[in-house]
Amino acid sequence: MAKEKLMAIKEADLKNNCPECFNQDLKLTFYQKHSYGAFFHKTTNEVINQIVCRKCSSIIYPVKWTDDIERMFDYYQKTVTPEKKSTKPTFLCYMLILLFMVSLGTGIYFYLGGTIEF
Repeated sequence: MAKEKLMAIKEADLKNNCPECFNQDLKLTFYQKHSYGAFFHKTTNEVINQIVCRKCSSIIYPVKWTDDIERMFDYYQKTVTPEKKSTKPTFLCYMLILLFMVSLGTGIYFYLGGTIEF
């Protein structure tokens, strides 16, 4: 079963007021979703964001954003450059391909009678 992991691609400190405690210490983080399976490692285009107040440790959801927070979010969202969508095989995948090729070659060798003439 594939594991999904969020990798931080950009972090920014915001000097806007927190809607909960009115402190000026917010942290904006952008994450990109990665999926790890037994045979492949996939990087998706999906980018997720999160704003957290460092003082009260509350997550600030878009419903509670002020106009200032929204402007700062739009600015930092334009500067985010996620990795390209890709799929990479793992070491286990390479080993299975190699094992298949060796067993196929051995099978052909024995099918031909164990003698190969050029």
